[in-house]
Amino acid sequence: MLVKVLAHAYPGECGFAELRRAAPGISHKMLSQTLRHLIDDGLVSRRVEAAVPPRTWYSLTELGRTLDEPLAAVRAWAEANMPAIRDARRRGR
Repeated sequence: MLVKVLAHAYPGECGFAELRRAAPGISHKMLSQTLRHLIDDGLVSRRVEAAVPPRTWYSLTELGRTLDEPLAAVRAWAEANMPAIRDARRRGR
């Protein structure tokens, strides 16, 4: 989800608060951890703006941008197959 939000912002950046609004239900801690992992994996870059309070900006790296198309394909597959998935879940109960 965060990769899609950042891809939509490309070539710009997103602030932490903007990412949090775009991912309702995710806690501050989980968003921070996820961003840290994406940075460690080389998919997201982080820029800190020296201000009071400091502002932090995130953007996709070149490697991160290569995920946009595969993730769009997975989302399209999930949306197309959601009725079958719901039916399978109902049968399993």
